[in-house]
Amino acid sequence: MIVSTYTIPGIRITDHLIDVPLDWFGDRYGPTIQLFAREVVDPTRADADLPLLVFLQGGPGGKSPRPTNGGPSWLAEALKTHRVILPDQRGTGRSTPVDGAALAARTPDAAADYLACFRADSIVADFEHLRKTVYGGRRWETLGQSYGGFLTLTYLSVAPEALSACYVTGGLASITPSADEVYQRTYPRVAAKTARYYQRYPDDRATIGALADFIDANEVILPDGDRLSVRRLQTLGIDFGMAPGFENVHWMIDEAFASPARDRLSATFLAQVMQATSYDANPLFMVLQESIYASGDGATNWAAQRAYDSMPEFATTCRPLQFTGEMMFPWMLEEIRSLRPFRAGAEALARREHYSVLYDPQRLAANDVPVAAVIYHDDMYVDAGLSLDTAAAVGNLDHWITNEFEHDGIRQCGAVFKTLLRKVAEKGGPIKNTP
Repeated sequence: MIVSTYTIPGIRITDHLIDVPLDWFGDRYGPTIQLFAREVVDPTRADADLPLLVFLQGGPGGKSPRPTNGGPSWLAEALKTHRVILPDQRGTGRSTPVDGAALAARTPDAAADYLACFRADSIVADFEHLRKTVYGGRRWETLGQSYGGFLTLTYLSVAPEALSACYVTGGLASITPSADEVYQRTYPRVAAKTARYYQRYPDDRATIGALADFIDANEVILPDGDRLSVRRLQTLGIDFGMAPGFENVHWMIDEAFASPARDRLSATFLAQVMQATSYDANPLFMVLQESIYASGDGATNWAAQRAYDSMPEFATTCRPLQFTGEMMFPWMLEEIRSLRPFRAGAEALARREHYSVLYDPQRLAANDVPVAAVIYHDDMYVDAGLSLDTAAAVGNLDHWITNEFEHDGIRQCGAVFKTLLRKVAEKGGPIKNTP
């Protein structure tokens, strides 16, 4: 149902809220949750019959972007030609967010069962329900950023008849997923990014080393009461795969010490580290991270931690200090206040031996929905080699590989989305946008 309609400069917005089953594949007539979706359109074309474009947000555990006048850049471009749907994926934003306190009240296995209801297949089932109930079953186009590309491949596997075209930016996942392989490939990429960071800011080698030594020798407390450890400091490197990532970290380090003697850390630095490494706004990003690489039989069992333990160059005592990237570790569930309520459920999920299958290789090979994807050659999060393997395994997919952009290229430059639109147009354009 429509819950609100309003206009901000340059954008007409309609908010939708519908009920969906918590468990689409077990007890679909049992408990329900709410799915929120924001529809945006150019006000001058609000009544026009425009093609629908649904945005599949990165993550996992990411809510859709909140539009502003002129941004993000891809949205400004899309509004020239489309009516855009911005759903908050289940468990995020206004779509019945997962509550840590309520989760902690469940048994570990029950909490894991609950968390398993927030995977890609359930997200796609939500979107299908939205398409059929609110938009009359019309085909729509999808734009999948990062994890949104994983969702795209699941969507193409289970309901290609819903899709008229798909655009993927930095998110062609392996259709034979393995968390162990992912981390064996991405740790070297993170090390390479760290080396580039130190090349750009050579003085930070000594500063970060002194900072790590100080943290190791002292009880450093963040403003929210968490103790800052060296391994938590290392996780700042998750930002290195984004265009402004080096600068974001450098300017934090630049103000780390409150005195020339380096005997005290600044309040500014501690506040910035707390904000950058806590998960108050997106706990599912940590809790569900490894489960996005689980399909069929086999537990993930903290694959990132096992890979970390096998690579002594990432030890907290090494200098220059290596950073980590999009890796989630079990110690985070204890050291980070906002994640503690999720600990038992997340650990049970990591031990889970069977997951729903997310991709259908045969159906993907026979795909006839036009797909255009950009692969970022130096992507720190999604291995380009695995993405190229997937590009070759999905029918009717045209890919563009570039080192011009980092993983957030779609947010940095509207030309990325324009290029993908052009590639689909060159293939004959989207399939007719009708039920």
